[in-house]
Amino acid sequence: MEAYSIYHLAAALIVLILLSAWFTASETAVMSLNRLRLRHLAENGHAGAARARRLLERPDRFVAFALLGNQFVNVTLTQIATLATLQWFGTANLPIATVAITLVIVLFGELMPKTAAALHPERVAFPSSWLLAPLLRLARPLTAILGGTSRLLLRSVRKDTSAASRDPADREELRTVVREAGALIPQKHRDMLFGLLDLEHVTVEDIMVPRADIVAIDLDKPWVDIAEQLKTCRHTRVPCYFGTLDHVVGILHMRNLSRLFRPLAELDATQIDTLLTPAHFVPVKANLYTQLVNFQIDRQRMALVVDEYGDIEGLVTLDDLLEQVVGKFTTVPQFGVREVYRQADGSFVVDGTANVRELNRAFHWTLPEHGPKTLNGLILEALEDIPDAGTSLRIGDYTIEVVHSSEHAVRSARVFPPVAAASAAPSPGGDERTGERSLP
Repeated sequence: MEAYSIYHLAAALIVLILLSAWFTASETAVMSLNRLRLRHLAENGHAGAARARRLLERPDRFVAFALLGNQFVNVTLTQIATLATLQWFGTANLPIATVAITLVIVLFGELMPKTAAALHPERVAFPSSWLLAPLLRLARPLTAILGGTSRLLLRSVRKDTSAASRDPADREELRTVVREAGALIPQKHRDMLFGLLDLEHVTVEDIMVPRADIVAIDLDKPWVDIAEQLKTCRHTRVPCYFGTLDHVVGILHMRNLSRLFRPLAELDATQIDTLLTPAHFVPVKANLYTQLVNFQIDRQRMALVVDEYGDIEGLVTLDDLLEQVVGKFTTVPQFGVREVYRQADGSFVVDGTANVRELNRAFHWTLPEHGPKTLNGLILEALEDIPDAGTSLRIGDYTIEVVHSSEHAVRSARVFPPVAAASAAPSPGGDERTGERSLP
């Protein structure tokens, strides 16, 4: 009879240790599940994911159930271990047995199950949900009381227990998810996702063609000059104005010239005026996401950028917006102007009109982006003067030497990036012999 009791006590201890490990592992696994992946699997018909998602609809009740079950098992385990110690070894060895059972519970009932569940939450949570769901329904009255009491106490300190399950991931968290996806998402696709997430942080001013570089037609000029410009124009849509660019009268779509069915020499500015479509204007500080939506709503592909006074500052196209997401895809030769020349000493000779933001994206630099948009503007702002060739300055960790300047601007400059930035910069994308590179 005594041996029979000992075997039963040993079996009960083993079963209780396994139950304690299961409760601990299940709680840790369910609470460690990736919510985005869980939603994806559940919506695609994964039964285990759907059950686990239902468990997390009320996390306070699930946690209350898991803790209740775990504590009940541990208390019972302690009592049986005490009974077994008294029967086997007597009261003299009770302190040693207490320490031993504590170590067993911590090691086999807490530490090992939690570690395994945290490393493989889906492998533990999905099978466990078969048993957790019905047990949770049976224990609902008790967990409802415990959960209600917990919520009342948390409300007294102004904490909402359901807020965590409803909070969507913010933009930076999504960037981290994409970045940690690693080889699961190709680098090109990751760059596109980053571009989408950045659309609301980038303004039209960051990507527009500056006013000085806009190709437009002055209808006040002699028709011979206008016809020559039309023959050599590489653009599909061209702004037209009278006198100055601030007096834009419309946009000429080059395809519409074919409607007249006449040689250019037989046309005049009046006939061109009949082909113009109204110009679309956008504020200089509009973010790219808003502008992309406006292009879609208004069915536009090009807009003139105006400042707070209504003066034209630049031009932006739908292609410019899309390139912020998918990268450069323009094949027109004049858009392939090489602006950066990598030197043997690790420095870069950069055209003064190069966009600072594009330089940072192409070479992983950290030049300031909140002020001037071009390298020329960045240098002029730092020096508060138009420097002569040979002038050097420091902007953050970057040493910049003016290579060529005119009376009005810095034409080119040599940039010496920090060692880490120079080593991280991609290899030249243009002529390998000269080190020329086009900005993306």
